[in-house]
Amino acid sequence: MRTQVCIIGGGPSGLLLSQLLHRKGIDSIVLERKTRDYVLGRIRAGILETGFVDLMREAGVGARMDAEGFTHHGTVIAYGEEEFGISFHAHTGKDVMVYGQTELTRDLYDAREAEGGNLVFNVEDVVIHDAKSDAPYVTYHVDGSEHRIDCDYIAGCDGFHGVSRQTIPTSVRREYEKVYPFGWLGVLSETPPVHDELIYSWSERGFALCSMRNANLSRYYIQCSLSDSPDDWSDAAFWTELKRRIPTRHAEALVTGRSIEKSIAPLRSFVTEPMRWGRLFLCGDAAHIVPPTGAKGLNTAASDIHYLYHGLVQVYQDKDTAGIDAYSERALARIWKAERFSWSTTNLLHRYPDQSEFDLKMQRAEIDFLRSNDAAQKVFAQNYVGLPY
Repeated sequence: MRTQVCIIGGGPSGLLLSQLLHRKGIDSIVLERKTRDYVLGRIRAGILETGFVDLMREAGVGARMDAEGFTHHGTVIAYGEEEFGISFHAHTGKDVMVYGQTELTRDLYDAREAEGGNLVFNVEDVVIHDAKSDAPYVTYHVDGSEHRIDCDYIAGCDGFHGVSRQTIPTSVRREYEKVYPFGWLGVLSETPPVHDELIYSWSERGFALCSMRNANLSRYYIQCSLSDSPDDWSDAAFWTELKRRIPTRHAEALVTGRSIEKSIAPLRSFVTEPMRWGRLFLCGDAAHIVPPTGAKGLNTAASDIHYLYHGLVQVYQDKDTAGIDAYSERALARIWKAERFSWSTTNLLHRYPDQSEFDLKMQRAEIDFLRSNDAAQKVFAQNYVGLPY
């Protein structure tokens, strides 16, 4: 087969790139190692920055998001029995959208399939060849048969464990990583959210987050030990612990129910440089990971897609490579700022095993400063709604 852009990875970033390119008349093929149902079964983030919302609309897949998503004008920070709100709209004139990644991905799949997009599922043994040449190609197997795609460019949207990043030689690739000494135990329940905005809660027992997917689907998290297993936590134990970590008025209003999904996610910060090697471009989790505290994981992938999409359009429409030549530098400049926000918010709200009394006092002082200082709230809001592309 022959295509202009071979996209490895059929998650939201790969699908969004394919859909955006299609609307500019640029051909692509998307390779996904799992099935469509498997991808749609993954429970992931649900908070979209302003830039991501605009990209969805530009891709022609924003109608259901606009109809069913929830616009959030701010968030709540709680500590002990104290709490305060930060208004994104008041500080930036912008908002965020709560719309589950599963629904977003379904919209993108439906659009690509309706428009005849070339999506290949259940691929195995993907190998990227001659990425440093002017004639790269990709080989893979489906049902034991080998296939080959010749292309102009390759977009590696295949996640942290994918083949794309590993294709870049270690002599070229440099990786930066911080692993946090705790995880998040997350529960999804068919219950109404406890509050109409997200609640980020610091407590002496550890961090908690009250989030949502829609009016009757809530997502809650508590900080837990990395040695914990979801099987260690009954639903009753989870709800009891969550109530202990949020202000009493919210604990008393919390509607509990049977969990329909329960999992533990370790937290890490990770960046690889560069994000381009020859005709290969890394996007999303293939190049960087953020702790979920700042709601940046899916959104940093979207910013990568923005830069790569515009760079490729510039190549095919104007015969100008300036955009793709600057891709890695421009993407990384924004990524490191998003990493900083996620890292600092994680440090602000979590309990660390080795924290001293001084460290705890500093956390409380930081939260008090954020509560009382308008400039600090503006900086927080600017980062949360998303820095400009």
